[in-house]
Amino acid sequence: MNGGHDLGGMHGLGPVLPETDEPVFHAAWERRAFALTLAMAAHGRWTLDRSRFARENRHPVDYLSSSYYEIWIKGLERLAGEEGFLAPGEVDAGRILAPPPLYARAPLRAADVPGMLARGGPTARPLAAPPRFSPGERVRVRQTATPLHTRAPRYCRGREGRIEAVHGGHVFADSNAIGDGEAPAHLYGVRFAARELWGMQAAAGDSVRVDLFEPYLEPAP
Repeated sequence: MNGGHDLGGMHGLGPVLPETDEPVFHAAWERRAFALTLAMAAHGRWTLDRSRFARENRHPVDYLSSSYYEIWIKGLERLAGEEGFLAPGEVDAGRILAPPPLYARAPLRAADVPGMLARGGPTARPLAAPPRFSPGERVRVRQTATPLHTRAPRYCRGREGRIEAVHGGHVFADSNAIGDGEAPAHLYGVRFAARELWGMQAAAGDSVRVDLFEPYLEPAP
């Protein structure tokens, strides 16, 4: 989606200023926000892609005025409300107003967290159909705009690049984020000349590599 999160290539937002010796969490509530997100994900009621979409699918003013973990909490509130874990008024009340849904699982134990994190969420999936594109082939990113979730950055849409790697089949995030199933698709590493993306002011030898799903791509004319 063309939301406030898709900032690649935009001007006027200032430089990225890395924080020296930045801590993992800047405040105790951020640590709790991360823990809550893990604990709720353990119920298995939403996918990683849907979780990401719940964070990104916000008004740009809300998104850009919120800190990183504020966005996580807002996304979690949306998902918990949609799935019946959070009843209306509970956030303002600061307490439980309704019992959890019948499909709620036992709480995630602290001892189980390292194993959960170690397992991760692999997205590789087998595909019977061969990849449409091959290394070295020139492609163009489809010029599309969608109000739904997509992993095709706005800055590379309509631009031409060259296939550099074929990563095999993976869960198609666009479909998985809206509950339409995994719909596995081939994933490619596509290299773009910097001048193709940013114009002649970019350095001639610079390039950007973007991982893009097959449905985003078409043969270059």
